[in-house]
Formats: sequence, C-alpha cells, structure tokens
Amino acid sequence: MRQAMRPDADLRYHDDVAHIRPGHLRKAARMAFDYKKEYKDLYQPKKTPSLIDVPPANYVAVRGTGNPNVEDGAYQHALQLLYGISFTIKMSPKSGWDIDGYFPYVVPPLEGFWKQAGTDGAFDLSRKDEFEWVSCIRLPEFVTLDVFEQAKSIATEKKGEDYSPAEFLTVDEGLCVQCMHIGPYDDEPATIEAMHRFAEEQGHAIDLTDTRLHHEISLSDPRRCAPEKLRTVIRIPVS
Repeated sequence: MRQAMRPDADLRYHDDVAHIRPGHLRKAARMAFDYKKEYKDLYQPKKTPSLIDVPPANYVAVRGTGNPNVEDGAYQHALQLLYGISFTIKMSPKSGWDIDGYFPYVVPPLEGFWKQAGTDGAFDLSRKDEFEWVSCIRLPEFVTLDVFEQAKSIATEKKGEDYSPAEFLTVDEGLCVQCMHIGPYDDEPATIEAMHRFAEEQGHAIDLTDTRLHHEISLSDPRRCAPEKLRTVIRIPVS
C-alpha cells in the first residue's frame, strides 16, 4: 500500500496480550530475539492466501492521512518517530536504563493499518492522498505502558523532537486471511482480489470496519530492494 497492514484487526486497547510462546523466552535470553524468525506464521506466510487467527500484540503507533510517498510528508515523519522510540527501547541497556524483563531483540519490521473512504478494501491507488493509516512497529512483551511513556520522554530529550503523536497501541486482529505479496506495492490489488476470492470460497466474508483494517507488513526496504522483489505480508479481516 505504501508505495509503502490481523482480522478482528481491532484497534482497541486490551489489558492482556499474548506472551512469548513457550520455549522462546529461553532463546531470547541467549540471543537477539527475531520476531520474523520465531513467528513465521505471522511474518513468513505462503504466496497463496490462507486463514490465520492472529493473537493480540502491542505496537508503537502513529496515525495520519495522505499519500505515504510524499517526500518529507506526514508518513515519513511518522517513521522517524516509530524508529526513534523503537531504538530507544532496544538500546536501553547501553544507556543504563534497566527495564524489567528486558531481552535482546531485533526491531520488528514496519507495519501499517490502512483504509480509504469509498472502497471495500480494493484500494484506488490513483487516490493515495485519501489514505488513512496507522503506521506502527511491534513492541516486545516487556514493554508496558509505563516503559513506553518513559521511552517517549527519553527520545524527546535526546532528539529534541515532539514524540507526543506516538501512542501505545494494542491490536487484537483475530481471524484474517493473509498472503505474501511479492512485487511492487502498486501490484497489490491483484493479490488482494485473490485473497477476497479465497475468503469467499472458504465461507468467510471480508470484515473491514472502522476498527478492523487492512494490514500490511513491509519485510523489504524499498530503498535497497528491486520493486519486483519486494516482500509484503497482507492481512485482511474476515468473519
């Protein structure tokens, strides 16, 4: 979607979030925990559509509107805030900040939840200025709301930027259809259409609402990857 986003993709706050799966915590204590490798069902789906029940997860998130490809626009500024907080938390041991339960980890990939007025999920890419998005990066399970707010304060002081737009967001997506899209972002409509057909064949209905949104995970850096090789996880909520 970005020339750059689970189903109950429900953008609500939750008190409980699934913890690291059994056995993974021991591994996290020994090496940098990589969510892409440890949760392959969430980050490495097949190139054909499949159903998945996505557990809740916490994110650092920034909301905005407009074309994500505008140079120095709102979307690009949101990314600066997301990575500023993410790396403030990741590098906390080097700054002397002792976070309870901390384990070394790889900062997860950029994710985003998207909507566009007047569409049913078949986005009109000629109207990118009308996108509404929630850009986000997953947070490790040890990051509580208090830890998050402290990270915002530290980042604000160190970088001299306003981090107030960044929020601690818990998303409980639930049942979704997902697929790995390989290729340019503008070629996504064909993949999305195939996902819609698959959901219908499986007896499910697309369930896009104001709180259950189209979800994409960018596994490739478009600055360093040829467009035809870009890898993007696409998730669409179903009922």
